[in-house]
Amino acid sequence: MSLVALNDLPPLAPATPLAHKLARSSAVLAVVLAAFAPSSVAVAYTGGKDSGVALYLWRAALARHGHEALTRQGREALTQAGTAPLRAINIDTGCKFPQVMALRDRVCADWGVDLTVARPGVDLSAYPLAQDKVSCCRDLKIIPLCTALRDTGTSVLLTGIRRDEHPSRAGRPYAELRPAVESNDGGCPEHWQVNPILDWTEMDVWALITGEGLPYCELYHEGYRSLGCMPCTQPAGADLGERAGRDPDKEQQLEILKGLGYF
Repeated sequence: MSLVALNDLPPLAPATPLAHKLARSSAVLAVVLAAFAPSSVAVAYTGGKDSGVALYLWRAALARHGHEALTRQGREALTQAGTAPLRAINIDTGCKFPQVMALRDRVCADWGVDLTVARPGVDLSAYPLAQDKVSCCRDLKIIPLCTALRDTGTSVLLTGIRRDEHPSRAGRPYAELRPAVESNDGGCPEHWQVNPILDWTEMDVWALITGEGLPYCELYHEGYRSLGCMPCTQPAGADLGERAGRDPDKEQQLEILKGLGYF
């Protein structure tokens, strides 16, 4: 099966058992592994619960195909050479929660992840944070992401986005060929974005995290349900939507941000 053919698979209903959703996610990742070398694939790891699950599933997929047969020393040697099989890209805007960044570093160290941290090339002390949401996300997230994709030669970016978390993502496919975007800042290279947990619900994510004992950020115990930059993220009550704690102005711009190169 090709990446394009993945999109012919019918979406799984929210009430589908998690075991079936896991099987679908594994099938999606198996297609990626059949078509691309692990060195050209990276997980968009934010430090949040969803991308953490995506990283875990990709790690498991690599293990099933023999890429786990490395000692920690061997993984470190490959990482130094830039060829470690488990790769991730993290966007550090400079205004992320320190708890999230600490979890990112701990997980990547424990799991032997070849981590690329993408940072914006702006002076945050003089930058108008969160005033123009599109410009802010473009400068602090999208441009650094595109630069990292270009510099690392990443052909496939695996994300943790889910259809049920936001209306703009309800119709997203498993595999998206993102065209090159030209701009004065270097633009964004053509690449595949693959979304292996599209069918999952928030409860599915937590079921896997708790069932497998996966690490997660302690901010989820403080009322946060979706973690972004500090200026645009607040706790959200259990009786509200999952992303109710996100800045509403920014949330309305997700489709525009996607067109600029964001996932």
